Amino acid sequence: MFKVASQFLFFLPLALGIGIAMTFQTAINTQLREYLYSPLQAALLSFLIGTIVLAILVFFQQTEKPQLSEIVQIPWHLWLGGFLGVYAISISIYSAPKLGFLTLSALIIFGQIVMSMIVDHFGILGTEKIAINWQRILGGVVIFIGVLLTLQR
Repeated sequence: MFKVASQFLFFLPLALGIGIAMTFQTAINTQLREYLYSPLQAALLSFLIGTIVLAILVFFQQTEKPQLSEIVQIPWHLWLGGFLGVYAISISIYSAPKLGFLTLSALIIFGQIVMSMIVDHFGILGTEKIAINWQRILGGVVIFIGVLLTLQR
């Protein structure tokens, strides 16, 4: 009934770690907001630190680095990831204290599930097409019910 890739056990804790890291990141950035007076200022400092860490990692990475002429050839829509990151982090910082971390996380996960089904179904941005089926829809409905349950305080 369930197809499980051989790498599942390797990627399972890594993927769960993303959820754990995102929750801590939102909590830390929400506290940072109190020191910096706005969600945008907290997001800026968070991205600045992240950019410095990434620059160090890329510097020591053993792969070839692109030339400026190669970078300017990147299609415009692939530059939107940074904008989406700013939106996600800034709105998380703003929303977490109002919604609570559980409800915010549940809504984020539900949004990811719905959009992921659409991206998979249509093969958006060059992804492999994976049709929406009743199991996937049922999974989305179960997540949505979970979101509704988190609204009860």
